[in-house]
Amino acid sequence: MAQESMKLVSPQMHGDSRMPRKYTADGQGAVKDVSPPLEWYAVPPGAVTLALVVEDIDGLDDPLVPWTHWIVVNIPPSAKGLPEGFSGGNADNLAGVKEGVNDWKVPGWRGPKPPPDGHRIRFRLYALDCELQLGNKVTKEKVLEAVESHVVGEADLIVLF
Repeated sequence: MAQESMKLVSPQMHGDSRMPRKYTADGQGAVKDVSPPLEWYAVPPGAVTLALVVEDIDGLDDPLVPWTHWIVVNIPPSAKGLPEGFSGGNADNLAGVKEGVNDWKVPGWRGPKPPPDGHRIRFRLYALDCELQLGNKVTKEKVLEAVESHVVGEADLIVLF
């Protein structure tokens, strides 16, 4: 019997739907830059840890460069997701989990500031056959280099903002 493909979903966002404002830099009143809830399914049996990379794939123009919003590494494969507001305080609830530095040069989630024409944000979850040893400053570049030959599964969720 074939293994089901790994899936990444959010109860608050669906593929090609708009990201709710509270997860953006604009927010709703005092509620802004809240990390969105995520859930995943069918993590491959060989996974030792999970890593999450979130970027605006329409990024900066000329040349097109994706903009990093969130990095989370060494998530235990037994975790079924990350709750809303996980970033910036709830990471301690999962031993070994580390949030990386985004393109604002700060650790944790930083929501997008919606442009008038909209952009796409991609949540990419990697299932890895090892724990990542990245030092004190975790960056997207370090993560992507480290996962290169260790991916046993991956899943994407793309939403609009």
